[in-house]
Amino acid sequence: MAKKLVIKVTAGADAPERCSQAFTVAAVAVASGVDVSLWLTGESAWFALPGRAAEFELPHAAPLPDLLDAILAAGQVTLCTQCAARRDITEKDVIEGVRIAGAQVFVQEALGDETQALVY
Repeated sequence: MAKKLVIKVTAGADAPERCSQAFTVAAVAVASGVDVSLWLTGESAWFALPGRAAEFELPHAAPLPDLLDAILAAGQVTLCTQCAARRDITEKDVIEGVRIAGAQVFVQEALGDETQALVY
């Protein structure tokens, strides 16, 4: 089993099932003791902002704010640098604990030893 899981979520409210799956898998992995790094890219970038996860709705899915809180508590959440810039999001705008980093950091994490990368 991989000791680290890197998850890139590209979907937001535009593809709610795919988005929810990414957050659910990340939260379950964190709860299982796996080292998790969740990357917010594309439309999921908005969830780096306070209150935005609470606006997300998907029937029969765990609330996105609860999943995000669980991931932040024991994992790493990163907002893509370019995705942030395209949306005029800066470090002062994001939820505490969310970092902004670029493709070089993603590649470094994804290619780490005993790491599994997933993209949603």
